[in-house]
Amino acid sequence: MKLFPLHLIPNDTKFDFMRLRWICVVLAAAVFLGSIGLIVFKSFNFALDFTGGTVVEVHFEKPADVEAVRRSLEGKGFNGAQVQSFGSGSELLVRLQPREGENTTDANNRTAQEVAGAVSTPDNRASVERSEFVGPQVGKDLAKNGLYAALFVIVGFLIYIGFRFEWKFAIVAIATTMFDVVFVAAWFSLGGMEFDLTVLAGLLSVMGFSINDTIVVFDRVRENFRSLRVEPLEVMNRSINQTLSRTIITSLVFFLSVLALYIYGGGSLEGLALSQMIGAVIGTVSSIFIACPMLTMGFLKVTKQDLMPKAKDDSALARRP
Repeated sequence: MKLFPLHLIPNDTKFDFMRLRWICVVLAAAVFLGSIGLIVFKSFNFALDFTGGTVVEVHFEKPADVEAVRRSLEGKGFNGAQVQSFGSGSELLVRLQPREGENTTDANNRTAQEVAGAVSTPDNRASVERSEFVGPQVGKDLAKNGLYAALFVIVGFLIYIGFRFEWKFAIVAIATTMFDVVFVAAWFSLGGMEFDLTVLAGLLSVMGFSINDTIVVFDRVRENFRSLRVEPLEVMNRSINQTLSRTIITSLVFFLSVLALYIYGGGSLEGLALSQMIGAVIGTVSSIFIACPMLTMGFLKVTKQDLMPKAKDDSALARRP
């Protein structure tokens, strides 16, 4: 008896995905190159985390509304201010973009007092707890560390998939993951949205989600190659169809979870949630329409011989009782 018969996609679909494989791969390559070009020529709207600026911690007499504080700062000319609540809600951390010539102690203190005056209301006064200036060198270090983190993840994925599957799978999985990450990054570049540490964290999580989705399909491809006596294109089609329901349901649940974070998480988590939502959509599409088709082309073409168990595995199996 099934209490919750959730079947968004039937388990016995027979879509011919491989019929469109060349169109999908060529289109994906065009989108990938276009995304890189967009990032190179338009760059990002880097937030205070990467550019440096002033950090002001203010204390309110009563819990404050973060969105109202952000609107008050914009009304007083502090455009692009980042406001984050922590503790009991009466403490807010305000990050401001650097201003020309305002990197001295006196200028920093004056800016902090202006912020406190801008966010105070007659029934909820604010006072400055601390203020400091973050230099641009700190932002450069954060950007460099973020790049190192991304490279570390890519190399780790490459090694893991290479050991678990076969080097062709590793190359395709990394290429697909890079397509997803570059697409999400280009979306932020095109929209001019702030690129901060939460967006960087979102991009790293997109890499994890994308590689996980791709590995599920690849695992079924390997099983079918070993058990079915059909052409490679048919193996790919069956593998995608057999994992289609699982892929879409998993992505939908993840998307809805992040959507709740986007709606109720406030402005400080908006970039993280948005990057993950876009990544969930594009990651699902790439694992279906890009990953498997690439395994049928050129030097990446997979054959049954590539995926058959090694001789030592066969002998080990034969010795088992």
